[in-house]
Parts: sequence; structure tokens; C-alpha cells
Amino acid sequence: MGNGYFFTGFPGFICNQLIREVLKKNDLKGVIYVLVLQGMMDKARKERKVIISELGLSEESFVIIEGDITKPSLFISEDTKKQIIDKVTHVFHLAAIYDLAVPRELAYMINVNGTNNVNNWVRDLTNLKRYVYFSTAYVVGKREGTLYETELIRPTSFKNHYEETKYEAEVLVEKLKREIPITIIRPGIVKGHSQTGETIKFDGPYFMMNFLERLKFFPLLPRLGKGEAYVNLVPIDYIIQATTFLGFSENGVGKTYHLTDPRPYRATDIYSFMMKEMMNKQPRGTLPLSICKGLLSIKPLRKYLGVEKEALDYFTWMGNFDCTQTVNDLKDSGIICPDFKEGIKPMTAFYLKQKDNPNYQINIL
Repeated sequence: MGNGYFFTGFPGFICNQLIREVLKKNDLKGVIYVLVLQGMMDKARKERKVIISELGLSEESFVIIEGDITKPSLFISEDTKKQIIDKVTHVFHLAAIYDLAVPRELAYMINVNGTNNVNNWVRDLTNLKRYVYFSTAYVVGKREGTLYETELIRPTSFKNHYEETKYEAEVLVEKLKREIPITIIRPGIVKGHSQTGETIKFDGPYFMMNFLERLKFFPLLPRLGKGEAYVNLVPIDYIIQATTFLGFSENGVGKTYHLTDPRPYRATDIYSFMMKEMMNKQPRGTLPLSICKGLLSIKPLRKYLGVEKEALDYFTWMGNFDCTQTVNDLKDSGIICPDFKEGIKPMTAFYLKQKDNPNYQINIL
């Protein structure tokens, strides 16, 4: 029997890229099962058609299942469950809400309750070989210093509800390691493809680009605070390649991986790289972050600038992710994290091409 790959989070960008990589690297004859919300069915069907065409798959090898991770049994019908329960060999749980400004109740429902429902569903699979769970490196909350892959320590506080609920969800998955073969993936802040710049939305580091773009008419632009904190940005292609390798490697069973940049840049350097590439300028002077936060507390202003005020917390957070375990286990794969500076040109080019496309800009609350 061939492998059966079950994904949550389709047709999201990371998920659809991961599906492509999993099939290319492991088994073009495997069957893909994707769990899709009712409201996303049209988009899912279109993306399915593209993937089938790209990879030359048969229609029956890519199955869309309507469901909802926030519901018991994922809202999958009993008939469907009976049809696939012994066919699913690998589960990739990516569905989550990633917004830094998300209200706690919504984040808890999707990230924590949703993951608990996926865990319970996975327990019933009779031929499971691996459960790959997408967490985040930022489950560390406001803990600082060197942060290890082997730790899962509740911090005294979190920067936002996204971090808190992803921590709570990872605790649930961690407990399952005693029962089933699990690999936990903790990405840093995901950006577009290192070579093409392609991404699906302008959040995270793109808030800096929004800020620079909206204020480019100013003759001078200051730095935002001292910018001494390291901001860990990783391109989508590294996340996809590393997850595919580690999610199938025997070394990956029972482990948690920081898919983070082992050589990250400081916030001030990233800001300068972006300004140089976008405007051929360098920042002059410094605007204290306390003033920045005050300005971004004004809703019309932050909407105009296209920046979530919660993003500024990462300019002062002095944490550093140790990814020794990841680097060691990827050593024979040839997969390494590209240098951020080397990817700034395609990142900027893609942003400038799509900056006025509302499909890429997120709704700033």
C-alpha cells in the first residue's frame, strides 16, 4: 500500500508548497488528503487543479475533504473516516491562525482546541508513520537569552495571544510523543522564497516594507528604536525543504526542530537593507520605539502605514534560537538556511510588484 498524506491548512501557501515538495521528494504515487473549510472550497479546488497539472497526478490521487479542526472529529463524516482511516500514513498539521493581533478567544479556539481535535483524530489512525506538527519558535514568549529546541518551558508572559496559544497547543502535541511518532517543527518568522521572493501575504518583515513605502516621500527616515534585537527571518523554501527531509527521516522521530536562521541579523540591519534596496537610502537618526508604539496605537495611522503595533515587540526582544539539533540532522541533506541578505533583492522586487495588490496586504485592525 502506498503512503497517504493528510494535511490541514490547505490551500494555504505553506501547505500547498509542502504538498508539492513531499510528493516530489518521496512518492508521486502517494495519495493526498486535504482538510478544507467550507468557505475555502473554491480556492482549494483551483489549487488542487494546479498541483495535479504541475505534477502530472491522477484525479483520484488528490482528495479534498470538507471539515473543520475546531469541531470534534474534525467535522469529517463517519463514511469518509472509514474510507481513509487505514490509508493515512503521514499527517501534517499546519492549520492555525497566525495573526499577531488575534483576539485570545479566536486564537484559543483554532490553535489550541483545533490542535486537540487533530491529536484525537490522529490517535485513531491505524497505519500512522509520522505526525508532523507546525508550531513556532516563538512559543518561548518573553523568555530571552539562548533558547533550545529541547526545551518547552512556559514563560512568565507572552508578547501576544498567537504566541500563547501556540505554546498551549505544542504542550498538547508534546504529550503525544509517548504514544505516536511525532516531529515538531518550530519555524522562525517566515518570509518569501529566497530566490523568487514569492509569498502569499505581506506580514511579519513586510510591515517594515509597508512602513518605508508609505513614508518614502520623506527626505529622511529614522531608525525605529536602537534595533539591537536579532529578528529571525527564514525563507519559505528552507522551511519546506527542511520539513520534508526531517518529517521523513528516522532521526526526526520524537524531536523538535528550530527552523531558524543560525546567523540572524539585528533589526536595525534588516531595516537598513530594506531601505537601501527599496529607496537607495540609509536611515538617519532614531525614533524611540515608545513613540512608534504610541503612534501605532492610533488606528487610522497604523492602517495607513500597514503595520501591526504588536510587530514592534520583536524589535526589543533579546532572544536567540539555538538550532544545533536541526543543523546536525540536516547535515547530510545539503539543506541549509539561505543568508537573509542574499535574498533581499528578490524579496523587495516581489513586494514592489505586488504592494498595491489588496490580496497580499493583511487587514490591520
